[in-house]
Amino acid sequence: MRWTYLLIDIFSILVPFLYSFHPKMKLIRWWKPIFIAISLTAIPFLAWDVFFTVKEIWGFNPKYLLDINFLYLPLEEWLFFWMIPYASLFIYYSFQYFKPNWVLSDQLVKIISFLILFLTFGIVFLHYDRWYTLVNYATLFFILLYAFLKKRHLLKRFFVAYLIVLIPFVLVNGTLTGMWTVEPIVWYNDVENLGLRFITIPVEDFAYAFSMLLLSLILIDHQVKIEWNKPHFNPN
Repeated sequence: MRWTYLLIDIFSILVPFLYSFHPKMKLIRWWKPIFIAISLTAIPFLAWDVFFTVKEIWGFNPKYLLDINFLYLPLEEWLFFWMIPYASLFIYYSFQYFKPNWVLSDQLVKIISFLILFLTFGIVFLHYDRWYTLVNYATLFFILLYAFLKKRHLLKRFFVAYLIVLIPFVLVNGTLTGMWTVEPIVWYNDVENLGLRFITIPVEDFAYAFSMLLLSLILIDHQVKIEWNKPHFNPN
């Protein structure tokens, strides 16, 4: 049982990492900008992760952990912030590689963006007193607003790819929140969130996944334009 969270991390990245060396797609060519983007994205997410843990807004079940901790967080949680984003980015770029024409129109991107921004602003305005809700939806609001104003081309594919990412996300996050286990690996203080769950997953976690993936994509795009028909990346 103590290996459970670590095995979730490993199995989440195993197939995406191995397929990154596929001779046709070969995502590993862009390991440097991807690693930099994931690492920079991890900084604010880890900061609030530590804060939430200290304030007991959420916590970790020691039955499923190796008992190796740093700054109040278990080793498995630290690995989560590199392994899960990489697996999500792999899905995004696989989608871009195999279905390059599956993009939304600019008009549809505007409609979806406005709806999400309006919804998240409303949630933050009404539930600013709940820490987990406030931080997740405020983060989503500002990252999406920046992407809409500065990186709108990413959103044409991101909105569709995000729906695909949700499939493994539900499996992984559902496992962490007790979908298959007797007790949850990660528990939440429902006083600090909306108390709404998809199966066992707090709805805030869907905003969490949205923000983490989109911010990584923005940071990659700031460094390089990934073009699959060329052997090396091109600086902006």
